[in-house]
Amino acid sequence: MKSKLPNFVAILGLVFVLISGTVDLDNLFDYANQSIPNYINKDNTPANNAIDNKISTLGRVLFYDKKLSANNTIACASCHKQEKAFGDDATQSTGLSGGLTGRHSMRLINSRFSDEEKFFWDERATSLENQTTQPIQDHVEMGFSGTNGDGDINDLITKISAIDYYEQLFDFAFGETTITDEKIQLALSQFIRSIQSFDSKYDIGRAQVNNPNTNFPNFTAQENLGKRLFRDPPNLNGAGCTGCHRGDEFDIDPNSTNNGIIGVAGSTNETDLTNFRAPTLRDLVNPDGNLNGPMMHDGSLTTLLDVINHYNAIPNSSLNVQLDNRLRPGGNPQQLNLTNDEKLALEAFLKTLTGVDVYTNEKWSNPFDSNGNITLTGSSLSTQEISFGKPISIYPNPVKENLYINLEDGIYEVFVYNYLGKQIVNEKLTSLKSLYLNDLQKGVYLLNIIDVETKKTYRKKFIKE
Repeated sequence: MKSKLPNFVAILGLVFVLISGTVDLDNLFDYANQSIPNYINKDNTPANNAIDNKISTLGRVLFYDKKLSANNTIACASCHKQEKAFGDDATQSTGLSGGLTGRHSMRLINSRFSDEEKFFWDERATSLENQTTQPIQDHVEMGFSGTNGDGDINDLITKISAIDYYEQLFDFAFGETTITDEKIQLALSQFIRSIQSFDSKYDIGRAQVNNPNTNFPNFTAQENLGKRLFRDPPNLNGAGCTGCHRGDEFDIDPNSTNNGIIGVAGSTNETDLTNFRAPTLRDLVNPDGNLNGPMMHDGSLTTLLDVINHYNAIPNSSLNVQLDNRLRPGGNPQQLNLTNDEKLALEAFLKTLTGVDVYTNEKWSNPFDSNGNITLTGSSLSTQEISFGKPISIYPNPVKENLYINLEDGIYEVFVYNYLGKQIVNEKLTSLKSLYLNDLQKGVYLLNIIDVETKKTYRKKFIKE
């Protein structure tokens, strides 16, 4: 039997950080206590789902796991990519059988920091919790719709309940191995709410002033002009953007209606008037200045200047009975008459809203290896014995010469891997045995025991003195 194990990185002493296909439950990333600037005041986290490191860790695994789709090819992260501020560079995202989503995949960055509690462009989800499992239950996206011959959400729960690492992770996160739709929602929404970006040029400047209307000392003259245009209403020679995209969060006003874009992605003749929500304006571009994907629900605008030109002269369409009142002063579609210099200034300002850390921080990255495998490690993994299904003891740890493995009779494959992921030991055991490890160099190793009959796996890290 082949065993696919990830790579490890050794750190000084007895501490090591697991990367590329591993989650170390003794060294969780901090999702719950991240630094949030004091000028960020909006938070849509419900009282019953405050961010917890254990539950968010489970959420990270769920977010990236393609096994949550009917044919094991699509994960949440397939359409919400870290390198694109958790959005998609495709106009329409591709589902599990090549089908396309009806709308462009919205960036998830800073989803927590908004007064708007409804999600999706058309606000059909009443909360982020409710939103998280709807793509899973979509026939095109992930295939557990309960229609068109699909299994339903209960079939998904049955599927992942048979996966060892979920039995372990749900017990670790919730104190019990039972998996439910609600627990999946709680974990996914916690992970998504943890994704934040507050290290932009804007944030550096904002921290230096008390009033965001004043010039930022780190901004160019063009960027400060763009900031003023963004914040000032049209009757004060501004563009009035902050009327809908508010405060330092740049979230969408929950009372917003249609913005003048009424097309349907992939169609030239259909209309859609139901799109009232929008993501934050933060991280529209990546740190290199390139767009993180096309904009608007139909992906019809592909540059920042396209967006600015749209709001500079809102199209006059008799079809759009849902156009937001703020975009039709006096009953007519908005005409701002911005100059080219003002448009470029607005573009320059919008680029200051991009951070850096969120694009590469491991806490939000894919925990699976290139083969789609994941390994859980850590002494706090108390569910290892429970999920293994048999009592087991490993001693001593640290070990100098013989590592004893005490378990009931059976046939087991035993592997030992070093910190580079290289297989050091491959043996078969039947009952009480010891591994002679005197020849191993000092360091951290991973023990992997597979019950040949049940395919259940027990993993434990140990120290060789």
